[in-house]
Amino acid sequence: MAPDASDPELRISAGAIRLRKGGVPVVCLTAYTYPVARLLDGHVDLLLVGDSVAMVLHGHKTTLGASLEMMIAHGQAVMRGSAKACVVVDMPAGSYEATPAQAVASARRIVGETGCQAVKLEGGVTVAGQIAAIVAAGIPVMGHIGLQPQSVESDGGYRIKGRTEENVAALYRDADAVEKAGAFSVVIEGTVETVAADLTRHISIPTIGIGASGECDGQILVIDDMVGLTVDRVPKFVKQYADLRSVISQAAASYAAEVRSRTFPGPGHVFSAAADKDKE
Repeated sequence: MAPDASDPELRISAGAIRLRKGGVPVVCLTAYTYPVARLLDGHVDLLLVGDSVAMVLHGHKTTLGASLEMMIAHGQAVMRGSAKACVVVDMPAGSYEATPAQAVASARRIVGETGCQAVKLEGGVTVAGQIAAIVAAGIPVMGHIGLQPQSVESDGGYRIKGRTEENVAALYRDADAVEKAGAFSVVIEGTVETVAADLTRHISIPTIGIGASGECDGQILVIDDMVGLTVDRVPKFVKQYADLRSVISQAAASYAAEVRSRTFPGPGHVFSAAADKDKE
């Protein structure tokens, strides 16, 4: 039976995530599809419909390939497939940076068309006005500081943050700005472990680590990385809990062999003329 995604009382709210500061770590994973959301919903506190979908499912080189329409479509699928988890949808590059008004309009569209519990955007000081405006419009916001995939081109690649005094100071400014603007939590990505741990102690909202620190208030991974489906390079910070790439490859090889040898379909996979003999 499909989960009752229409009952908001069943959902973990952004406010409930906010109250998890310093408590039992918040379990987060990305999800982009209905079946995966159904599989993950009973195990996690938060499902992020990340703009990583542009790379993971659509084959783009960076997350910059994500569009507002893409995020909404996948957000709708994840909402249909989940009932318990707090669902957060990424705001893609170009949908919020220009002005607070643009950010509010995009956030309202995402929430209005998906029913998700919150949106996420990247940046600290530079987007504090956008975060505050979205929150003022009644939409919870998750921040994202440290390594920011949407800025990979301007940064000259995926560069770990927190390795210079200047960069550490900037991270503190970003963390403070996100908290002050009203975000209910903040992702810290690709940041030196000790710096991420210090940032977690420094601010009063939960930090969600990815390539950061075990002392963060929660952790997130891209689901395809975690279950071994990633076909390209897997980041250092990923722990693979399964090898579905090999499982799928082996299954496809077995299927191909049986089709070519005409052993599939067999008697149990075809229909007879007598309807009462068919057990679907």
